[in-house]
Amino acid sequence: MIKTTILLNTIESVKSFVNIVSKFDAPMDLASGRYVVDAKSIMGIFSMDLTRPMELHIHGSQAEAEEILERLEGYLVKK
Repeated sequence: MIKTTILLNTIESVKSFVNIVSKFDAPMDLASGRYVVDAKSIMGIFSMDLTRPMELHIHGSQAEAEEILERLEGYLVKK
C-alpha cells in the first residue's frame, strides 16, 4: 500500500480527481481523521472536510501506484 497526502479544496478539483482515479483498477481510499471513504466516490469525498489535506491510500502494484501518483501530481501536498 502506498500512502500520500493530497488536497482537494474546490469542487472542480474533486471532480477532476475522481475522473483521474476512476480510470485505474487499483482500490483507493481517502482518509481524514477517523473517516475513510472510497477515493472513486464523488459523494464520499464531498462528505469529507475539504479544507484539510487528506491521506490517499493506494492498494495496488508499485508500478500502478507510481502511475497514479504521476497523474495526481497537482493534488499532492509537498512535505
